[in-house]
Amino acid sequence: MDLETVSADEFGAALTGIGLNILVRDVPAQVAFLEDIFQMEGHRVSADFAIMTYHGHIMQLHGDHTYSQNPLLGHLPETPPRGAGAEFRLYHTDPDAATERAKARGAYVLQEPADKPHGLRECFILCDNGYAWVASLPLPQFRNGEPS
Repeated sequence: MDLETVSADEFGAALTGIGLNILVRDVPAQVAFLEDIFQMEGHRVSADFAIMTYHGHIMQLHGDHTYSQNPLLGHLPETPPRGAGAEFRLYHTDPDAATERAKARGAYVLQEPADKPHGLRECFILCDNGYAWVASLPLPQFRNGEPS
């Protein structure tokens, strides 16, 4: 499927598994944040919508204004942060490199990279919408999927 030209109905019908759709105030700004810090790819980017890809996975961004008929819109907070409790884990992103890119961009690093007892090195970075993006990689002793 060509993500740059696929029609909305074809795209929707092709989605499977679990979907992730994030409501944001400014779609192009959120795309730039995700591309810059986490090396995601944005497709069909507009003020209303974007398709994001990350290591073969698809997620969607929608501008708040596109949800005018959706019951979720009334539950969004008027003032930030709106993402409290939402944590998006990106298991193929070096947390040290992501933190450097986030700082260079002026993004808020909630937690510096650290080795965690669950076998990952990870950091927490907040986007302007208040969502926590967690970049992580397995610790060296777990890189082959098994403790060494």
